[in-house]
Amino acid sequence: MNQAYVIIDMQNDFIDGALGTKEAQAVVPRIEAKIVASKKDTSVSTDLIFTQDTHGENYLDTQEGQKLPVPHCIKDTKGWNICRQLLPYTLFATILEKPTFGSTDLIAETAEYDRIVLMGVCTDICVISNAMLLKAFYPEKEICVDASCCAGVTPESHARALEAMKMCQIDIL
Repeated sequence: MNQAYVIIDMQNDFIDGALGTKEAQAVVPRIEAKIVASKKDTSVSTDLIFTQDTHGENYLDTQEGQKLPVPHCIKDTKGWNICRQLLPYTLFATILEKPTFGSTDLIAETAEYDRIVLMGVCTDICVISNAMLLKAFYPEKEICVDASCCAGVTPESHARALEAMKMCQIDIL
């Protein structure tokens, strides 16, 4: 079996920056531990795909910027970068920049995998968007979300997003 770990938006602005939370900070070591364990498990081939929320200087002029008027993940800023703890793993990964919640590039990038496991932030925005896209394109693939390696905007919205994904036949680990 071959699988992809899709690490959603583990960027400084979502961890300890403009939109950071203690829950997001708490999942960083858990995601790292999963990556390290996957490299030791020779029974499964695991590739890494990172997504990066990517906005321009005109963020506040966009529809998202009007609804969430907090500049974040502006390309080439400290907040846009993948967090320091996970950055070394990007050397052997695919990185997809995405200007919105879901990455349409992720569809083609995951076509060859039997199992796709999503982790990252925010469970209730970008994780759910990408999980739903993948399930819509690949209804027979095993699409999973590792709840212990995700954080939402709030613990309550995290739990609601996990329930919504479960109802859409996405496996919650």
